[in-house]
Amino acid sequence: MLNKFLFKHIDNSALIVFRMIFGALISLESFGAIATGWITRTLVEPKFTFSFIGFEWLQPLPGPWMYVYYAVMGVFGIFVMIGYKYRLSILSFTILWAGVYFMQKSSYNNHYYFLMILSAAMIAMPAHKFASVDAKLNPEIKSISMPNWCRLYFFLQLFILYTYASIAKMYPDWINLTVPELLMQSKQHYYVVGDLLQYKAVHYFIAYGGILFDGLIIPLLLWKPTRKIAFFASVFFHLFNSIIFQVGIFPYLSLSFAVFFFEPKYIINLFLKKKPLYDANKTITPNYASVIKTVFIVYFLVQIALPLRHHFIKDDVLWTEEGHRMSWRMMLRTKNSATTFTVVDKATSKSTIINFDDYLSKKQRKPVSAKPDVMWQFAQHLKKEYAKKGIDIEVYVRAFVSVNGKPRKQLIDPKVDLANAKWNPFKHQEWILPSKQDENN
Repeated sequence: MLNKFLFKHIDNSALIVFRMIFGALISLESFGAIATGWITRTLVEPKFTFSFIGFEWLQPLPGPWMYVYYAVMGVFGIFVMIGYKYRLSILSFTILWAGVYFMQKSSYNNHYYFLMILSAAMIAMPAHKFASVDAKLNPEIKSISMPNWCRLYFFLQLFILYTYASIAKMYPDWINLTVPELLMQSKQHYYVVGDLLQYKAVHYFIAYGGILFDGLIIPLLLWKPTRKIAFFASVFFHLFNSIIFQVGIFPYLSLSFAVFFFEPKYIINLFLKKKPLYDANKTITPNYASVIKTVFIVYFLVQIALPLRHHFIKDDVLWTEEGHRMSWRMMLRTKNSATTFTVVDKATSKSTIINFDDYLSKKQRKPVSAKPDVMWQFAQHLKKEYAKKGIDIEVYVRAFVSVNGKPRKQLIDPKVDLANAKWNPFKHQEWILPSKQDENN
């Protein structure tokens, strides 16, 4: 039964069109990062980057080489779009993109994570078997069908993403409009729409429209009677995000998934007029079917589990940030902080307050001031820098943080030496003070 469900062949028009759009978008993302100065601000100007813990060895290439790095990614994107050496091109892009993802957290975004796992999934898909350079050079690979698991991947991945995004918004500061109001206040300077975004009605629309859209969009796209309405709602939603939040290619990537929800005839008429429609009813079970089934099941179990992990970690994820990443918790909170790092020379007991400007770029100062894991990493960096001078140090942090406009509270135990504290990736860090401090006093 599972074999028939996963390996029944269906028309591949949606995947072929998606490959073209996807390749164009990842190429634009890569070249756009060069043109907008994102690489300069994030990877070139900083003296070091805050990588994912465990990936400290992964640092940007020196000098102008990160521009070359991104240009190469852009070229691979073009190759994916035209279907030239497709497998090698998408594999190479995935490795390079994953490298950037793990080497820096200052610009962490759920969308970057999504692009990494999506690119990895595209490696396995036969997206180059029609309307591609590969199919033209090697006609025997040409095909007008694909196994059903290719389409199912997109349905399940998008359903998980949007469902968790909807559930994550169902908490008091979102429902009572605190977060939407704060987010829109930061957009008040926008021409034309800036003042409009300050209306309470707009905040209600963002808060409750966001919950409903994320929770219902995939079922509504899957159901034929509501498909077109859902698609136009999706266009409005993603264009709004693009204009107001300026999140690069990702609204357009999200819109491109619509090709998997419409009938193949419709996609062919729009994009591939010379392509035959596949309407056979065949199930082709490959010799490696058990491998595909195992990977498919394990992958989606991980995707379901990762966003739940913060429930098994002490305290509120909005406060501790533990379990926040890779969990589809998007635009859920705002933070402001006042943070100081004090270095103490163990030999002389002399203390020095660190000037962030001596170590950090402007972009890096915000996460260092508000996110416990980045604070710990900065303490480790200071320890290494002082060790080069032959000085053994302790590092103490006084961080007062406000979440969603609430009064600031102390985030880090000021008596704990973060330079010599251990990081446990699977447990709550006990040097993070509780979020409900007033109740504990």
